[in-house]
Amino acid sequence: MSDPYVHRIRVRYGEVDMQRVVFNAHYMAYCDDAVERWFAARGVKVDDVGWDIMLKRAVLEWQGSATVHETLDITVEVVRWGNTSFDVRFTGVVGERPVFTNTITYVGVKTGTLETMAPPDEVKRTLSS
Repeated sequence: MSDPYVHRIRVRYGEVDMQRVVFNAHYMAYCDDAVERWFAARGVKVDDVGWDIMLKRAVLEWQGSATVHETLDITVEVVRWGNTSFDVRFTGVVGERPVFTNTITYVGVKTGTLETMAPPDEVKRTLSS
């Protein structure tokens, strides 16, 4: 079992709101960036395998907040595999301080289409490790 993937984001000034914390919509963008970088770090190239993902559902819960110039560490891991869908949990912290958890259900599709498709076995193995 390999170490979990952790994506690091330095919060920029333009990402905070009038309360001086990260505006809530940015957390979804952070997760989108994290999953893209996770795939790249694990060597998953969706174009090469003819499989891509689409977001179906997201459940985002805040435990705290991040603010400008802090580093947000986001751990990314698969927590459920279905036939064509799977759930990815994102856990964001600043140091030891919990900030958010987000569980996103993705549906696998054939690249360039809306036709559902099970993940290739090699992708499933790679993302499960």
